[in-house]
Amino acid sequence: MNSKQIMTATLISLGSIATTAHAVPDAPTEWEKCAGISKPGMNDCGALDGSHGCAGQAKKGNVDTEWVYVPKGTCEKITGGKVAAVKPAK
Repeated sequence: MNSKQIMTATLISLGSIATTAHAVPDAPTEWEKCAGISKPGMNDCGALDGSHGCAGQAKKGNVDTEWVYVPKGTCEKITGGKVAAVKPAK
C-alpha cells in the first residue's frame, strides 16, 4: 500500500467510527429552573430572592435561591434540586 492508499483507508475507518457514535438526544421542548444545584458563579440568571439580577453572580454553591436551567423532568432527579419554574424552549 502506498501512502495515499493508507490515508484513504484511515479516513474511511475514521468515518465508520464517527457514524457509529451515539446519537445526540433531541433538544428539550421545555426547561426547568432548578434551584439548589448551581455552583458558585455558575447560576443562569438572577437569584430567586432578588439578591442579584444576573447570571454568574452566585457566591455560594447549592443555595436554594440560585438556579440553572435543565431539561424538564431532570431537576428532581438531581440531589438537592427543586423545580422553581418551567418554561418552553426557544
